Formats: sequence, C-alpha cells, structure tokens
Amino acid sequence: MPCTNRNYVVVDKNKTDCFVKQKENALPYITDVLTHSNNETQVTETLYILDRMIDAGTKNVDKMYPVLARFNNTTSPNIQTFLAGIYRKIQVPDAFGPLVKMLIQNSMRPQTANFDPNEEIGGAILSYLNPRFRN
Repeated sequence: MPCTNRNYVVVDKNKTDCFVKQKENALPYITDVLTHSNNETQVTETLYILDRMIDAGTKNVDKMYPVLARFNNTTSPNIQTFLAGIYRKIQVPDAFGPLVKMLIQNSMRPQTANFDPNEEIGGAILSYLNPRFRN
C-alpha cells in the first residue's frame, strides 16, 4: 500500500505477470477474490492486477462490472483510484453514475491520502464524455 515515503503500490511482479499472461483464464480467480475479500490490501492488489490485464488485452473484463460494482460505495482512496482506472478503460455505461457519486462524496468529505482518487475519477468521467472513447 502507499505510505508517506512512497505514493505508489508495490506488488509482487511475478504474481502480476502470472495473471497477466493467463488473460481470460485468470478472470475466474480474480472474480472470486473481488467477490469475497474485505481486505483493502488484497482488493487493491487485485484491482492493480486486473488493470494490468486490461492493458495486456484481456477481453471480457467489462462483464465483471457486477463484481466490481461491489466497491462503488467504498471510501478507500486506494480502491477508488484503481476502480476508476478500470472503469475508464472498460467504459461500462452503468459505472458513470457511481464515478460521479464518488467524486461528489470525496468533495464533500475530503480525505488525506497518498493517492488522489479524484484525479483518476475525474479522468474516468471525462473519458466517458469524450467522443474519442466511445465505441
């Protein structure tokens, strides 16, 4: 997790690479972790891995929206940051409202954090509005 001396997440590169290489075959495991875990560190790491999987061309991540939506009401800046990044990439229409809600919620109750989730949330909202990102 990020800390005062480091504003980024450190993950196990071998573990991340293993999941990224498996592409769609890894999605059931990722789904299981995100469905059952209440551990912020584990969820953040899993969202990071999923984000890298999207970058590597893994298909059908958009179909995971019902699992990802579990975190739409989180107040964790770490989870919000990675969730917004994933939503920016998969462009599921149902995620737009929760992104706006997160931004408003964070504006009303600012948190001190190593990540500024509002930056990623705002970027995700803008990508929904930008015609270049529409299918």
